[in-house]
Amino acid sequence: MTSSPAPPPVPSGPPGIRQPLRRLRARGRDEAHRTATPLELFFDLCFVVAVAQAGIELVHSVAEGHAGQGILDYAMVFFALWWAWMNFTWFASAYDNDDVLYRVVTLVQIAGVLVLAAGVSRAFEEHDYLVVWLGYAIMRVAMAAQWLRAARGAEGPERTTALRYAGGVLACQVGWLGLLFLPEGARPWWFLVMALLEMCVPPFAERGHTTSWHPRHIAERYGLFTIIVLGETIAAATVAVKSGIDENDALGELLPIAAGGLLIIFAAWWIYFVVPIHGHLRSNRQAFLWGYGHYLVLASAAAIGAGLEVAVEETVGKAHISTLAASAAVTLPTALYLLTVWALHSRHFKRGITQQLVLPTTALLVICCTFFGHWAVFAAGVVCALSVVAGETLAATRPAARQSGPATRTG
Repeated sequence: MTSSPAPPPVPSGPPGIRQPLRRLRARGRDEAHRTATPLELFFDLCFVVAVAQAGIELVHSVAEGHAGQGILDYAMVFFALWWAWMNFTWFASAYDNDDVLYRVVTLVQIAGVLVLAAGVSRAFEEHDYLVVWLGYAIMRVAMAAQWLRAARGAEGPERTTALRYAGGVLACQVGWLGLLFLPEGARPWWFLVMALLEMCVPPFAERGHTTSWHPRHIAERYGLFTIIVLGETIAAATVAVKSGIDENDALGELLPIAAGGLLIIFAAWWIYFVVPIHGHLRSNRQAFLWGYGHYLVLASAAAIGAGLEVAVEETVGKAHISTLAASAAVTLPTALYLLTVWALHSRHFKRGITQQLVLPTTALLVICCTFFGHWAVFAAGVVCALSVVAGETLAATRPAARQSGPATRTG
């Protein structure tokens, strides 16, 4: 699917005059100086509140020896958060006119994610998804209202696309009621069906007309959310280490975890932001694959923080799991992050088999670090740091990298 011609930018009116209500029209794909707005940044910060709640519950599940159920619950809750965030991000990239009604409806979506966050504990502990469903419904109905407003200001194929989006969002929301009424054993399968149906809505809606999302804006939005998730990961791990030191006087035992965790997160940031991904987002086919794949990128990034908390709890004797399991709680999401960032993000800018193998090899070595006992996290951090050094060294020494500039640098 290729991009449609960019529509003209939305007129903003005379300088200094702000109209409270304006027609919601598509923005230009080639619009200059397009950046994230304060409202979008506020939106991201509120979403991370819910991500943090999911991470806390994942820590409790893994530390109590219920890793399988905890990971399943985490995957389901995180999908709801990620999908609502992603839908808003792509809509805003194409239609954000920043008038009063647009702001109010966006704030309603923020209220929805806070309701969802309030229901995360009940979803994990009692498998009661009522509050989670209600929060998700608030976000999705508000999103459908945005699409209906866009349809009102459009015509022809663009109007059809907007109406398909609104109809698909509302139909799927009804389908999610199955999580409230189906037997507990059937819910994971129903979740899988509904998640697939949700992801089919954008390709179906844009079959005849491509929305005018902005490549640089989309790349920036995903990058900012990745930064916020990594920041929350550092915050959670820092609190866990501080509590372990204060309550158990275990500074010597926790220092390797703190140092290794910091190296992992620093490397995760470096690897993600070393390439200018907006140059790769040229069509819906490329953008959908990249955008959908970020479910694994963002979920694994958040799970690294949960894993570090588990490792701390196991070290001070608060977790009812083995050292091997606690180490795996860090190394496995780290390896998943490295592999998905390589597959979706970095490999498009690498030159030669040596550069292509840096991140997959790093992921394999990180998994091997699982068996290093209490030094597993530190070893994984060193491996991640060395992968950055290796990538930068290869980028600096290969002629192709020097000729092509920053786009060929690797993490």
